[in-house]
Amino acid sequence: MLERIEELRNEARTAIDAAPDAAALEDIRVRYLGRKAELTAILRGIGELPPEQRGPVGKTGNQARVELEGLLGAAKEKLEAAELNARISGESIDVTLPGTPPVRLGHLHPLTRTRREIEDVFVGLGYKVMEGPEVEHDYYNFTALNHPPGHPARMLQDTFYVDPASLGADPELYGTDGAALELPPGPRDVLLRTHTSPMQVRSMEDATPPIFIIVPGRTYRRDSDATHTPMFNQIEGLAVGEDITLADLKGTLLTFARAIFGPDRELRLRPHYFPFTEPSVEVDVSCFRCSGTGVMTVGGSEERCNLCKGTGWLEILGSGMVDPNVFGFVREHGYDPERVQGFAFGMGIERIAMLKHGVPDLRMFFDDDVRMLEQF
Repeated sequence: MLERIEELRNEARTAIDAAPDAAALEDIRVRYLGRKAELTAILRGIGELPPEQRGPVGKTGNQARVELEGLLGAAKEKLEAAELNARISGESIDVTLPGTPPVRLGHLHPLTRTRREIEDVFVGLGYKVMEGPEVEHDYYNFTALNHPPGHPARMLQDTFYVDPASLGADPELYGTDGAALELPPGPRDVLLRTHTSPMQVRSMEDATPPIFIIVPGRTYRRDSDATHTPMFNQIEGLAVGEDITLADLKGTLLTFARAIFGPDRELRLRPHYFPFTEPSVEVDVSCFRCSGTGVMTVGGSEERCNLCKGTGWLEILGSGMVDPNVFGFVREHGYDPERVQGFAFGMGIERIAMLKHGVPDLRMFFDDDVRMLEQF
């Protein structure tokens, strides 16, 4: 048995020395050290040998196995190094050619970044971010926001309507609590919301005052030009409590404007009209390009600021104190118009992004032209 072990050891040594590559070495390992190899079988059968042969055979067999494993490892390293050197010498690299540029990682769309920036400002002021349905009932989109049927303000927010035939005969309208609503006379249309303001009523149905929320989301109208698209993004804000005043509205929006456009901005409120606020105000922020002067120095000469058109002010949003008629629709939820009051505001996210980044045409945000998007 000892003689056979030596024969196997010598055969394996010769085969290892003659192996041309790593694949041949693997075959040799399987042949002499694998589970079915003769040397392996000898070591497994030591227990069947006479007692006086077990020690010498086991010692010699293990020595042969360890030696062959070492020879195989050394030979593998040597052959792999030789193969690598041969491959390197056979390949050539022209170091004068430009390298492959790294693939640029994507980033958030500028409108998404603007929306998150606005949300961060109001969350820091204690507001809660809420979302609502984009397919809305006429009641929440118009009637409960003081746009009764036939009101001329509805014409300014013409939108896209769901086919009445798809709703069934005389569909019932349910509130956010799941209970059927008893509504005043009016249309039962279903439409794509024209603003995120319907969440004013929905949120007040769900929670008693005080309430401080903002509602970002997509809205839909039939407008389409350089400053309007059929689909656009809006953020609605609502604050309701017992002692909230127009001064609180101005302070809130001033904090917002300075966070978004710079710490030196000033705010201006102008009288306006919105059906669901009274009084209503348009809000302007001092121009951040000309510092509110209306003029810029270009090449040593003064020119009219092309961003604010020389006025020194930029219109950013509409707002006002919530009309008591709106509270009348949620009176039973704790919003007695004689006890609570609040303010609401709404802004277009595209409008804020256009002003902040100097984008001249709102439609550029939706053209997916990477030459424009990569600038942000």
